[in-house]
Amino acid sequence: MKQFVIQSSCSTCRSMDGGVGRCLEQDVKAFYNSDYQGGGNWRVTGTIENLICTFKNDITPYPQATLDYARFRLSQILRKDLPEILRICGKSNLRVCVIPRAKSELTYRPNQLYFRSTIQDVVQQLHGFEDGTHDIIRHTNTSTTHLARRGNGGEGEQPYIGITKDTCNISNNIIGKDILLIDDLYTKTVNIDEDCLQTLIDKGARSVMFYSIGKTKSRY
Repeated sequence: MKQFVIQSSCSTCRSMDGGVGRCLEQDVKAFYNSDYQGGGNWRVTGTIENLICTFKNDITPYPQATLDYARFRLSQILRKDLPEILRICGKSNLRVCVIPRAKSELTYRPNQLYFRSTIQDVVQQLHGFEDGTHDIIRHTNTSTTHLARRGNGGEGEQPYIGITKDTCNISNNIIGKDILLIDDLYTKTVNIDEDCLQTLIDKGARSVMFYSIGKTKSRY
C-alpha cells in the first residue's frame, strides 16, 4: 500500500453556471493499493486492472466463478490495507463509505454492486471500522466516466462541482464521524472523488480520508 495527498489546488472542475472552481477545499490524506497501468492489462487475469474491470461487469458479463474470485481477491487486499490505514491515521474508529457507481442504484444488477458488498462484508468483520457502505446512494444518472471517452457514457452529466450533492442521497450517519471513503480507481483530474470528499465535509463529517484499490499512474 502507498500513500499520497489529494491536493485541493488540483481539483479544478467546471461548475453548472458555466464557471470553473475547485471541487475540494482542503488537501486530503489518501492511500492506494496498486498502480493502475491501463492499456490492455484489464484482459490479463491477476492484474489490478483486471480486478477493477471485473467488478464493473458492465460490457461483457462475467461468469459467477470469475466474480467470486474477484471478491476473494478484494477481500484479501482490504483485510491487509484497512487495518494499516487505521494504524497510520491514529484513529480509534473509521466509518467506511463507498463512492457509488455512476448510474442510479436501481439500474444495476446485484452482481454489478459486488465491489460495495465485498467492502461491506470485510468492514463488518474488522475491528475499528463502521459500516457506512450505504451512506451515499445515487438516485440520478451521471455519465459513466470510464466509458465516456468512447462515447458510451450514457445519459447524465460529466463531473461538475456539486454533482454528488445533486445526484446522491447522503445519510446523516456521517455527521461527526471520521470517514474513510473508498473507490475502485483514483484518476487525477476526473474529480468525482474530490467532489464526494467535499460533500462529506459539507454534510458534517469530522474528518475525511480516501483509499482506492488502483491509482492511474499515467496521470499522476
